[in-house]
Amino acid sequence: MLAQQQEAIAQHIENALAKMGVTDVKVTLERPKSAEHGDIACTVALQLARALKKNPREIANTIVETLMADEAAKSVILKAEVAGPGFINFTLNPAARFDVVRTVLNRGTAYGTTDAHKDESVLLEFVSANPTGPLHLGHARQGALGDVLANILATQGWNVTREFYYNDAGVQIGNLAKSIQLRGRALQGEAIDFPEDAYHGEYIIAIARDFLAKKPVTTTSGEVIESTGDLNDTDLVRRYGVAYLRNEQDDDLNALGVKFDNFYLESSLYKDGRVEKAVEAMKASGRTYEKDGALWLKTSECKDLGIIDDKDRVMQKADGTFTYFVPDVAYHLAKFERGYTKAVNIQGSDHHGTIARVRCGLQAAAPAFDFNIPVTFPEYILHKMLSVVKDGEPVKMSKRSGNYVTLRDLVEMAGRDAARFFLVARKADAEFVFDINLAQEKSDENPVYYLQYAHARICSVFANAAAKGYVVPSIEDLAQVDLGALDSDAATALINKIADYPAMLASAAKDNAPHTLCYFLKDLAAQVHTFYNAERIVIEDDTVRNARLALLGAARQVLANGLGLLGVSAPEQMARRED
Repeated sequence: MLAQQQEAIAQHIENALAKMGVTDVKVTLERPKSAEHGDIACTVALQLARALKKNPREIANTIVETLMADEAAKSVILKAEVAGPGFINFTLNPAARFDVVRTVLNRGTAYGTTDAHKDESVLLEFVSANPTGPLHLGHARQGALGDVLANILATQGWNVTREFYYNDAGVQIGNLAKSIQLRGRALQGEAIDFPEDAYHGEYIIAIARDFLAKKPVTTTSGEVIESTGDLNDTDLVRRYGVAYLRNEQDDDLNALGVKFDNFYLESSLYKDGRVEKAVEAMKASGRTYEKDGALWLKTSECKDLGIIDDKDRVMQKADGTFTYFVPDVAYHLAKFERGYTKAVNIQGSDHHGTIARVRCGLQAAAPAFDFNIPVTFPEYILHKMLSVVKDGEPVKMSKRSGNYVTLRDLVEMAGRDAARFFLVARKADAEFVFDINLAQEKSDENPVYYLQYAHARICSVFANAAAKGYVVPSIEDLAQVDLGALDSDAATALINKIADYPAMLASAAKDNAPHTLCYFLKDLAAQVHTFYNAERIVIEDDTVRNARLALLGAARQVLANGLGLLGVSAPEQMARRED
């Protein structure tokens, strides 16, 4: 049901209630579970039973009688029936139902989009890996979730920025430099005992080999890092290794089809004095104290702000170094300062403890900057990890990384389309097993193939009609054809599913739930296949044929739109499915 139709029907019901002396009631509509119950269901009579002290069926019957006496309402509503304890089921006039087909054909790629949030900006931070090695499966899941959510938010008018936060400061970077130096010396023939905390894998060998060969590295910002080949120059080795791995990670992300609008360096927070300013602001709030030579934040006392933590947290250790959440607070102050009143962080579930610390720190620091930061800023999507199986056996490691499956491994094994879809298809907080064999199957069991085949099947219907010598109207002309022949249950079910697309996108954006798009597309593809099997499309009757082509053309457009948001291709031709 189109939004304007839903609003119109809700208004007609509210008008009917007003004639009954009932006002200030918010009418909500929903899709009936069974198509035989009509197009729209309403439970307002059940809601009003207690207030009006009447049987809900009696209230429902009065609403129906009042509605169907209104000519304006009858122009949209064909039939209204009371069912069960007081449900009202509505069947739309055919012309109203067919509006969605015409709307899709007319709007094309814009169908489902809105400018509701055109004046609002949102920053999505995801992946944000340490530049110390190839991206792993967790980063792959973040990359797909973040990129698809960004696409969905954009359909609602949000000005979206995708940001990668580089943790380029700290112990791990020093350990990277040490690992490259040790591997370089081993390449020069020295006998080296590699410590347990050293980074392993072929990528370290490649960096050391290129450093010794004095191959320059160009950073993502265009800076050229020249190598002298001197392994004793630790600072140069560090900068060279970080630049090298940033390029490697960019290549990994490109393989998954993920790009970022901005890269933010943790080191810049220290260089610009933002960390110190954040600490001073938190201290000024009175929510810090010193104990055992360390500086603590009273996170356990942030309950008054609706933020729950079981104990206080160290901000600055006795040796003067800051714990990891402190630069996070400084970073999020910078996000808010840049004008982002909505920010979403996509991270692994091991970051759960970070939420309370960062939010408490932000609330403590905000007054010093004269910021009015929402308590729920930033929002978090925490994802569970996934495992990969092939031929029934777990895939556990990669030569490139040394001890884990990389993002690039996943894309090379499954393909970009399957990788992106599978990584988004379940709720972020659900664990799942990525089955490589399933991702490669050409059968209905593979959801990616199932969706793509639905799109290709529609394309083949259009091609078949043209091959048989029929005049196939353009999309613009299909939007004008007589749709009266679309009166079957299969056609109605497909129209209703197409009509649900805009509301689904709005809900997915509101709830930060990109997986709902995957659910929707699987249901839409099922309705396409059902309609195809139930109706002969390429027939001699021009009116019936063109009506059915128009419906399939609308379904094809919605499939293409949804697959585009997922970053999955919509092929026009595919091999026949395996039986």
